[in-house]
Amino acid sequence: MLFSDVEAAVEKLKKELNSSSDVASRIIEKEETKIGLVFLKSMIDNALFVDGIYEPIVRTQDKISLESLTSNIIKTADVSEIEESEAADKVLMGNVVLFVSGENKLLSIDIQKFPARMPSEPPTSAVIQGPREGFTEDVKTNVTLIRRRFYNKNLVLKDVFVGRYSNTRIVLAYIKGVASKDVVKEIEKKLGQIDIDGIIDSQYIIKFLEKNPQSLFKQVGSVEKPDIVAAKMLEGRVAIMVDGSPIVLTLPFIFMEEIQSSNDYYNSHIYASFIRIVRLLGIIIAVIVPGSYIALRVYHQNVIPIKFLITITNTTKGLPFTPFLEMLFISLLFQILYEVSLRLPSYLGLATSIVGALILGDTGVKAGLISPPGVIIIALAKIALYVIPEHAYQLTVMQYIFLFVGGSLGMIGIVGLFVYLIVYLASIDSYGAPYLAPYAPRVNSDLKDGIIMSPIQGMKKRPQSFRNYNKTRQK
Repeated sequence: MLFSDVEAAVEKLKKELNSSSDVASRIIEKEETKIGLVFLKSMIDNALFVDGIYEPIVRTQDKISLESLTSNIIKTADVSEIEESEAADKVLMGNVVLFVSGENKLLSIDIQKFPARMPSEPPTSAVIQGPREGFTEDVKTNVTLIRRRFYNKNLVLKDVFVGRYSNTRIVLAYIKGVASKDVVKEIEKKLGQIDIDGIIDSQYIIKFLEKNPQSLFKQVGSVEKPDIVAAKMLEGRVAIMVDGSPIVLTLPFIFMEEIQSSNDYYNSHIYASFIRIVRLLGIIIAVIVPGSYIALRVYHQNVIPIKFLITITNTTKGLPFTPFLEMLFISLLFQILYEVSLRLPSYLGLATSIVGALILGDTGVKAGLISPPGVIIIALAKIALYVIPEHAYQLTVMQYIFLFVGGSLGMIGIVGLFVYLIVYLASIDSYGAPYLAPYAPRVNSDLKDGIIMSPIQGMKKRPQSFRNYNKTRQK
């Protein structure tokens, strides 16, 4: 279609955009040629619009055409020809759409700019040594942070747009020749099947990507640092970046990733192995210890060492609650204080948590409502939840489940539930990756980066726990 009436074409496009208050247009006349510009005032770089587009068009003495605009006149890098049907989407993405009378196509000029946070160290992934950059809410910045770590043509970036109203840009990133083609296709297929009105954050798409969305346990990796994502991509994983979110998702995912930390690879492998054992013990303490304490007090007092039993008896004498109700009360008290501290302003949240934990706890003990061993056990378990912060919410739920089982069935129930939990986790599959690999099933080559970590130079092969190509990492 030739644009003979540029003003009418511009008005048609503005009407398609519902004549929103931030939709702007300009009409420029050069001899017998008219140029129409349509853009969102709220999403473009105004200085670049004037210096790179408007002023060059006004001052040029050349004959105006799409070819001359692209090659000589417009002073910006990202210029492409589009069809009229694409115009509204391009404007909404922050591009300037340009009409020229007598032409049958339009120009899309990308000069997008909006408030964005600079890359900084994320609060949940602080390191003593190593890169301190973190992802931001701008997907372009996040793509740049990944691109600058791979000066290689095999880095592949694919755009997918999801959301009937939000039309959110999602970028798939992987290394060609390393990531499994089948995994990439499966992820693309699942993203293509998402039919939702809008995607606000990367967390929105997690349940669509999980193989078992009803499961309590995390099945998709979530990362806030580009160095960690780059390392996972080198192992054969696919990264999923969502515009508007600083959290990048990675697949396939195995539980062992949560035991690992970027600090492990920037320190001695001996120290890293020790810390991984501590993290694993922290998980066990967080989940099992409160329930086991109740089970021992109620059903198995003969197992408790006599001196410890005497201490417990002396400190719990006269309490109005049963052991189970006491532990449940203390646990709920800590959980309420945690939720309050999250939602209050930082200065009030800190004060509230200190007042609640110290004064209420101490007063409760002195008033004879709760016992010191109960406070210590619950406090230890609540602190231990955060050895792996990404799993804290799941572990909290498991903590309460073990608490109820220990109080009703004793140690037999605790052991039975623990065995069931291990069997269940071993049955979870994430895009061909067994959840408890490399231990269930046992993958000998991957044990070098397991609980006990080998030096980097010893990890000559890529992980065998999930599908990937080019198994040799170093010679």
